[in-house]
Formats: sequence, structure tokens, C-alpha cells
Amino acid sequence: METFTEVRIFSKPKKVYNAIAKELIKLTQNSTQEIFDIALSGGNSPKGLFKKLSQKYADQIPWNRIHFWWGDERCVSPDDEQSNYKMTVDYLLSNISIPPENIHRIKGEADPEQEAIRYSEEMEKSLNSRGKDPVFDIIILGLGDDGHTASIFPDQLELFEDEANCAVAQHPITGQKRITITGNVLNNANQIFFLVTGANKALRISEIMDDSEAAKLLPAYYISPENGELIWFLDEAAASLIS
Repeated sequence: METFTEVRIFSKPKKVYNAIAKELIKLTQNSTQEIFDIALSGGNSPKGLFKKLSQKYADQIPWNRIHFWWGDERCVSPDDEQSNYKMTVDYLLSNISIPPENIHRIKGEADPEQEAIRYSEEMEKSLNSRGKDPVFDIIILGLGDDGHTASIFPDQLELFEDEANCAVAQHPITGQKRITITGNVLNNANQIFFLVTGANKALRISEIMDDSEAAKLLPAYYISPENGELIWFLDEAAASLIS
């Protein structure tokens, strides 16, 4: 199984963030496209990218043409420290000028099953489609130590076959409920950027890149956009075990 289109390796995390920021600038500046729908990652991985975008490149990106979505969200209130939305507000949204209607957050405080349905319907209403699934222009993904991405965990690989756009997932250790975009939508994107830094991700990266048997247990292994481009942005520490 071909699991990547391109791998770019940089000496340190700051250079990874810079490379993705420049890619976003290039895609949005050199286009007559009216709206760019971008799904963001949560967790710690994108904090550096969000800081880079808001502090160094804020005046180079046409924010009024960008609509932000989320690949997943924890089922907590939007002011909770665990909220992916709050992290994005703190590191990006509060520092740029973007129309409020361009922000499409997953309501983590709502009933999870109902919110998965509502967010799925919002995606169908607002996004372009290819086949039966919505299309994101760009999805930024992170990689968990266990190989999960978005909130698709190793014990929930069936979410790659789920017919719905969104589903309720559960963290295998904490039991925390999350709402996640499903595999069919992830793999229908035009561009997917994997942002992965740190030596703690090196084993999973090597398993995926080497197409090993162990990789087949990892959700990130199954990210392979059928009609788009997948780029892995890695620092040297994350790439250190690739053979």
C-alpha cells in the first residue's frame, strides 16, 4: 500500500512549521479560488505552526477567503484547556483578523451523537463534494504516539469505512469521547499535510514509511487521499528511524 506521496524532512520543528506556513501562503496566494476550506489538527503538534502563521505571516494570508474546520474535537466546553478549538483561538484566531462566519467549530459541549450529525450536515451544506463525500482543500493532521490521527484510534479502524462524515470516537485509555471526521472524508481531501515532530514519533513513522506489518494496525497508515496529494512534514528526530 502506498501510504505517502512526498516526505520532506527538516532539521528542527521551527523549520517544519515554516515550510507548512509557506505552503499555505503559496496555495492561497497563487489561486483565483474564492474560498479555501482547511481542517485543522488539535493536540500539541500545531501550536508552533499557529504561532508562526499569526506572528510572522499574518499579513501574507487572505484570511477572509479561508474557512477553518476541525478534524476532531474533544467533548469538552470551548473554554476547556483540552479543547482543540480553544488551543486554536489562543495560538492563532485571537491574533488574526478573520470573519467569525469563517470559523466552523465542533461543539464539544453538545451531545456527542447529535453534534456529529450536525457537523456532518454543516460540512455537506458548506463544502464542495467529490462523489458522495465532502472535500477539504487542505487537512492538517498530527500523529499520536499510538499511531492515531484525527480521533481515529487503533481500536477503531472501522471509522475508515464509516458512511457518515463524522462519528463519535472514544480514547482507548481515558474513555474520553471525541467527535472526529471519518476516513472517507479525510481521504477525499485535495491536500493532506502530516505535521510530525519529535523522537517519540520516530518508531511509528518508520513503521508507516517502511510499510511494515505493524503499520497495518495504525490509523495513520490508512491516510491515502484518492484524488489528492499527501505530504509528510517531519523533523529529523521524527524521521530518525526511517530505513
